[in-house]
Amino acid sequence: MALYSDKVMDHFRNPRNVGVIENPDGVGEVGNAKCGDIMKIYLKIENDVIVDVKFETFGCGSAIASSSMATELIKGKPVSEAMKLTNKAVAEALDGLPAHKLHCSVLAEEAIQKAVQDYYDRNGIAYDAAAFPKGEGCPFCHA
Repeated sequence: MALYSDKVMDHFRNPRNVGVIENPDGVGEVGNAKCGDIMKIYLKIENDVIVDVKFETFGCGSAIASSSMATELIKGKPVSEAMKLTNKAVAEALDGLPAHKLHCSVLAEEAIQKAVQDYYDRNGIAYDAAAFPKGEGCPFCHA
């Protein structure tokens, strides 16, 4: 079996939604340079629906593929649905990731959650802080 699925390779070689959104409604950045993966997600939201999403990722192929797939999975969805996206769903949509690369899908999940949290903060929308990442850095390298 190949180390990476065809879907991982496709999203790495041809990432979707790469770039920056000017005047975003929410931005989430996670990762750490010591661990080698940094993801930044930009959201454009209208009527509580994610109408556009872009990402910038510095990292390995799995990090880029996870960012790309995660953005595809939330584009056009209500914010509440985007908040339910799990790293497991991202990895499954990519037809799996090697065990030592699963943290890339975790970072994609957390970047989206942080972008939604930023959107809520910018708009004075109340939320349960326990539903969002704590910003403790990469859980796998403890950076």
